[in-house]
Amino acid sequence: MDQKIINLFDEYTHKPLKREVFLAKLSKLAGGTAAALAILPMLEGNYAMANQVSVQDADLLMEDVSYPSKNCTMKGYLVQPKLSKGKLGAVLVIHENRGLTPHIKDVTRRIAKAGYIALGIDALSPFGGTPANEDEGRALFAKLDAVQNLENVKSGLDYLRGLKNSNKKTGVVGFCWGGGMVNSMAVMDPELTAAVAYYGRQAEVADVPKIKAKLMLQYAGMDERINAGIPAFEEALKANKKDYQLFVYEGAQHAFNNDSSPARYNAEVAKLAWTRTMGLFEQTLK
Repeated sequence: MDQKIINLFDEYTHKPLKREVFLAKLSKLAGGTAAALAILPMLEGNYAMANQVSVQDADLLMEDVSYPSKNCTMKGYLVQPKLSKGKLGAVLVIHENRGLTPHIKDVTRRIAKAGYIALGIDALSPFGGTPANEDEGRALFAKLDAVQNLENVKSGLDYLRGLKNSNKKTGVVGFCWGGGMVNSMAVMDPELTAAVAYYGRQAEVADVPKIKAKLMLQYAGMDERINAGIPAFEEALKANKKDYQLFVYEGAQHAFNNDSSPARYNAEVAKLAWTRTMGLFEQTLK
């Protein structure tokens, strides 16, 4: 797909553009309305086609949960192995800037299937939770109070540590907006064990000394907007002797892990990045 179309969709989902403006620009790039409407499903995706772990999986316990934060009652999707010996490491899953979508719920199930307690957080809980309409969900992110949002996300890690079958070792993985939140949690939470940020905004350089967790930073080679922050962040990580790994996947698009979005999903890169993610959790959370 033309990179200009990919970049336009990135602008639509991150600025964000109004839908009618996005569609008008897409029609111009695609050569007409009919062509734009044919391309649109490849950009926006189909959640039903991307489930890797069934909601009927007999090996997993899945439930919608609520738990307290300082600011509100938080909602989340808790998934854990049905049969396990001993206590388990726990992973907080932080969504993109669309909220707790079916795709992120599937990612949560994948982590639980690998033998961890997994919580897909709903950062839009202050507004009642993630709406079905993604445009409405994206618009709500601009209304989040920045300080309260950090406290709300951290409450998910506190909740996981408080579960009776948790071994108190916690990891976090996030994508896009959630990738930025991963870096924020690494700064904010000294108890965090491991943090994996997929194509997420970097932490402030001045905050790097606060990081205690092992970091894994996964970037898409074509993601100029996010990648602009890599050099300063990596320089600070090196200067402060932090334990980190950084990977840039050349040719990959922002959101390469999202298999519900065919235009940007990269199966080879996603598999490699996921293998590395699970390897870090295996090393640190068991």
